[in-house]
Amino acid sequence: MSTRSGAALTASPEYDGPYARYDILKEFTAALVVVTLLSVMLAVFLSSPDRRPITIRSWAQADPVDFVSTAVTELDGSSASAGYGPPYNSTPGAGQKIGPVSLQRLVGVHEPIDSSDAFVLGPLRTIATTQPAVAGAMSRYDGADPSQQGRWTKAYEDAAAKASYAAGRLQLPAGNYGPVAELMSAELGMARSGALDGYLLSTPQFYSTDYTKPLMFLADGGYMASVARTEHLQGSQWGMMNETGNYPGQAWLWLYTMWYQIPPFSHSGNADALIWGMMVLLTLLLILIPWIPGLRDIPRLVPVYRLIWREHYRRLAAQGAGSGR
Repeated sequence: MSTRSGAALTASPEYDGPYARYDILKEFTAALVVVTLLSVMLAVFLSSPDRRPITIRSWAQADPVDFVSTAVTELDGSSASAGYGPPYNSTPGAGQKIGPVSLQRLVGVHEPIDSSDAFVLGPLRTIATTQPAVAGAMSRYDGADPSQQGRWTKAYEDAAAKASYAAGRLQLPAGNYGPVAELMSAELGMARSGALDGYLLSTPQFYSTDYTKPLMFLADGGYMASVARTEHLQGSQWGMMNETGNYPGQAWLWLYTMWYQIPPFSHSGNADALIWGMMVLLTLLLILIPWIPGLRDIPRLVPVYRLIWREHYRRLAAQGAGSGR
């Protein structure tokens, strides 16, 4: 069968069926114009913001009190990251399940992260060599027994709830914080300068593309949640934001994230595991559609194609009536 733009299809000796007039250039032009207009209109009325990424530095500069309140929970191991479970740590009882199967524990701890060392003590060691006050505070903290460390961090956590930041300094009520106050002050200084971002993103690999540590640290605090709420990005708000850079953003994740807003997943402590398992089943269902009776017949049973090619079928019916078929 040979074709020519702007002309009817001509039947070859091997083809004796119906044919339709089809102008591919006209169809392409019409489709291009329609899609362009729709894209512009949707971008005007339904566009999503494209903000700069949240970093440890921007967090510490915007809300230093929340930053140190979070950092001290990393230090004493009471943060969400510290008790997350596999693959980061072996916290007893932690880990989501599908029925009796704990997927996290099956994978095991293959990316160990000690929150106190990863987010506080480790970064501070890099500046302790040039800052004797930080080195002394670390030595005093490391030399204390765990119960004493706990009393210091508990006192600092309670005081941080009443703290303020003014004149470039963190203002705390009087209390016995031991070396923790010096450690948190140094940690805040690192964060506000951007050095903490560099430390958490450092990797022996050539490309620094592992954002696990800064994301875990950010998720433990309240600042990122407040930004999400302001930008209408929380689950209950159903917002959408472009991903920084020239990537398509999170729009393609809508089918996955939608389930988190729907009961029973929205009230389940195993939502991650359950939704992951369901998406695996749905993906398999999509792959197997050509072999599943009923589903594979939907295009034939719901003849949308006849609407799209209505002129062709109208002409075909007229030809059949004229030939007496």
